[in-house]
Amino acid sequence: MMRIMLKSKISYATVTETQLYYKGSITVDEAIMNEADLREHERVDVLNLNTGARLQTYVIKGKRGSGAICLNGPAARSAYKGDKVIIVSYATFSDEEIKTLKTRFVELDDGNKIKNSYLA
Repeated sequence: MMRIMLKSKISYATVTETQLYYKGSITVDEAIMNEADLREHERVDVLNLNTGARLQTYVIKGKRGSGAICLNGPAARSAYKGDKVIIVSYATFSDEEIKTLKTRFVELDDGNKIKNSYLA
């Protein structure tokens, strides 16, 4: 059996910008993407801690070290600059793979710098 499991989670990211007239996606600082094991165009869920909104989109690479967390296109309607969001990605694993699965957790500070990162 295959199961969809949590692969990585970025906690407490601060939205730095919204760009309504863009084709869509969420721009994430490349350093944060790498730490969270996210690839460009990978599907993610974005959970807004301020509004409760939840949306599904894909990641595009932002400038490394910029701290960028930018909601683009229709996703821009679900957050304001300064909102705190959680970004999660999932993957499909076999029951055998789940036995050794380690989820990547990345916590950010108020400036979107990596505060803590661990596998669990």
